[in-house]
Amino acid sequence: MKPFLTLLACVVTASLAAGAFGADMPFNGKDLNNWEVKSKPNQGANKWVVGTPSLNAEHPESFTIKEGTGAFVNHVTGHGQSWDIYSKDKWGSCRIEVEFMVAKGANSGVYVMGEYEVQILDSYGKEKMGNGDMGAIYGAKPARVNACKKAGEWQTCVIDFKAPTFDAAGKKTGNGRFIKVELNGQVIQEDIEMKGPTPSGVTGREAAKGPIMFQGDHGPVAFRNIKITPMEF
Repeated sequence: MKPFLTLLACVVTASLAAGAFGADMPFNGKDLNNWEVKSKPNQGANKWVVGTPSLNAEHPESFTIKEGTGAFVNHVTGHGQSWDIYSKDKWGSCRIEVEFMVAKGANSGVYVMGEYEVQILDSYGKEKMGNGDMGAIYGAKPARVNACKKAGEWQTCVIDFKAPTFDAAGKKTGNGRFIKVELNGQVIQEDIEMKGPTPSGVTGREAAKGPIMFQGDHGPVAFRNIKITPMEF
C-alpha cells in the first residue's frame, strides 16, 4: 500500500501543478460586477463598458461598440480619459490567458498580480522592439520578436508567472518571475526575474497574491475570454 500511496501523492501533486482542478474566469462576459476601477484625481472617469467592439473604419484610433455581451472595452478616443480596471479576486502563481484588441496607436498593459506589467501597444510592423512596445516586460526587457497583429484584430496572450514568496513575518524571500509569455502563439519572453513592482500598479507593493489589472488611461483597448489557472512552478 505504501508504494501505491506514494505514487498517488505524486499524481495528485502533478495534477495540482497543472491546474487540473479548473481555471477561474473573472469576467463573465456580461457585466463588470467582479471588477474595480483605480480612480485618478483630476483625470478622466470610468469609461469601461461591456459590448462587442470593432475598429472604427473612419477613425481607426477608436472603436465602434455594439451594446451587448462578450468583451469589456475602454470606450475612449485617446489618452487620459479613463481609469485602470482590476479584479476583485486575487491569485498567486498562475497562468493567465487573455484575448485583447487595440485601436490604432493605442497603449495598455496587463498587470500580473496588479503590479507587474506586460505591455500592450499597437506595435504592428515595427522591426526593432523597445521596452515600451508590445509584449515588453515594461521597463525591464523588450519582446524577443514582434508577434503583434494589426490594430482591430483580436490577439492572444498567455502568461506563466511565479509569485514572489514571503516568510511568516511578511519578509520577501523570493522574487516574482515571468516563467514565459506567449503572444499569438510565439514565445516573446522567458525567465524574467522581477526584483520589484512595475510603476503604476494597484498598490505599488508586492504580496503573495494580487488581482489582475488592465491599464485604462492610455487609449482604446478591449479584453475578453480571461482565464486564470492557479499553478505551481
